[in-house]
Amino acid sequence: MPDPLLYEQDGHVVTLTLNRHETRNAISEDEMVNAIVDACARINADHDVRVAIITGAGTAFSSGGNVKDMRDKKGMFGGTATDIRDGYRFGIQRIPIAVQGLEVPIIAAVNGAAIGAGCDLTMMCDIRIASEKALFAESFVKVGLIAGDGGAWFLPRVIGVSRASEMAYTGEPVNAQTALQWGMVSSVVAPEELMAEANKMALRIAANPPTALRMTKKLIKEGEHSSLESLLEVSASLQALAHQTKDHVEAVDAIIEKRTPQFSGE
Repeated sequence: MPDPLLYEQDGHVVTLTLNRHETRNAISEDEMVNAIVDACARINADHDVRVAIITGAGTAFSSGGNVKDMRDKKGMFGGTATDIRDGYRFGIQRIPIAVQGLEVPIIAAVNGAAIGAGCDLTMMCDIRIASEKALFAESFVKVGLIAGDGGAWFLPRVIGVSRASEMAYTGEPVNAQTALQWGMVSSVVAPEELMAEANKMALRIAANPPTALRMTKKLIKEGEHSSLESLLEVSASLQALAHQTKDHVEAVDAIIEKRTPQFSGE
């Protein structure tokens, strides 16, 4: 069986591809969960990586939970209520923790349907670019369930409480153009242009000093739950470190000398 997640690196950009065609890239099975968590840890440990992209193989981004496993009470969907609770806690809930802890920016290149937990996975990312064929559905209620993977935390932060409530309460899908209007995605492109557009964005990000990039993401994530006073304190501490980097000196020199900077990550 092929790897559930493909990990490809080109320069400073890593592309992760959900690779389970037979389940439309479901992410509820342990093998996929472990692969995503391990990939996030690998990216964090590799300071040559400055940005990541995640997409889906085939026509779907991700179908979320495997509905056949739900029907058959298999894997994380089987056993007693206590077993299922632990199945979520030690299974799919590891994904939002890992993606939220990713130190580099991550772009979701949404190539097709992103359903349930698949929709939530896109919301965990920093930037979303959609194919014209993309579809987003917070559809847990349609199968008599709730968002067990943190969707109720991520979705309102991306599109606001009213729109998030509309999606969650109706379970109805949102197409790419509506997603753009709602601010769910940054842009919508033709299917054949999706990965080129995602890579173009990734290269714009990767052109910046890697330490400053990781610090910037850290601050944005801290700002999701910190008070202004706490965030300013963290900002002052990180800024003190940033001022001491060689890349800061290189950036300032390049501006003054009117040349393209060459960043080393130091």
